[in-house]
Amino acid sequence: MSKSTARFVAAIAPLIASVCIATGSNAQSTMSDTAYCQSLAKLFTTGGGVIARGSTPVDLDASVAISQCQEGNPGPAIPVLEQKLRDNRITVLPRT
Repeated sequence: MSKSTARFVAAIAPLIASVCIATGSNAQSTMSDTAYCQSLAKLFTTGGGVIARGSTPVDLDASVAISQCQEGNPGPAIPVLEQKLRDNRITVLPRT
């Protein structure tokens, strides 16, 4: 290996390592958000009794948020579901 190639490899190796670490930690947070979103959706639809009580039908915003959770897009869904639960006086689950 030539001297310039060795320098290039030495310079780029830390960059590749940091990208791999960032990708791994990002995937972990996505799983955590997805699981939290799904637990909020479950609480909203069953555990919280919102539908069972018949006091509040599932509106369009809640339906979209639940669909987003199921499709793996928790980012926009979490705040909507948290607010819907609070509006119905249901304690929002803590993030774990």
